[in-house]
Amino acid sequence: MDPSLLNKLTVLQGDITRIEVDAIVNAANSSLLGGGGVDGAIHRAAGPGLLAECRTLGGCPTGEARITGGYNLLARHVIHTVGPVYRRQAQAESARLLGNCYRNCLALAEQHQVKTIAFPAISCGVYGYPLEEACRVAVRTTCDILQHSRILQKISFVLFSKPDYRLYTNYLDAVK
Repeated sequence: MDPSLLNKLTVLQGDITRIEVDAIVNAANSSLLGGGGVDGAIHRAAGPGLLAECRTLGGCPTGEARITGGYNLLARHVIHTVGPVYRRQAQAESARLLGNCYRNCLALAEQHQVKTIAFPAISCGVYGYPLEEACRVAVRTTCDILQHSRILQKISFVLFSKPDYRLYTNYLDAVK
């Protein structure tokens, strides 16, 4: 991978709702009406305006993305995407759908002039996607998009736990 692209990627450990970027990504369920994990945390932190706006969107299919305001968050926008439930389909199909999550989030980001964006580990919680496989898909896909982007300046992967943070950090160090 091109080292100059990898320099636009960062790994952070912490709470994605407290990251100061143009947009954060919500690993949502298909209703977009809140749930557990990062989805619930984002809805709680953003306040009731986020839920009200999400009600107008009509949900979101797996692999696609929708954008809303950030409300009480530091981020101006929340980009919601629905990752695949691992093992509901073949591994290659899971990887394709997960890659689509990143592609569609970044396409919306560019349409809305988002320069900085933070992603959680999409599908790695209750959806059961193995973190190491998801990390490879996330980095490969974001680097593919960065090659052609004139808008995106920084993509952060925000991991809640120290072991997850280390896995992403070690992977990025290895591909640099």
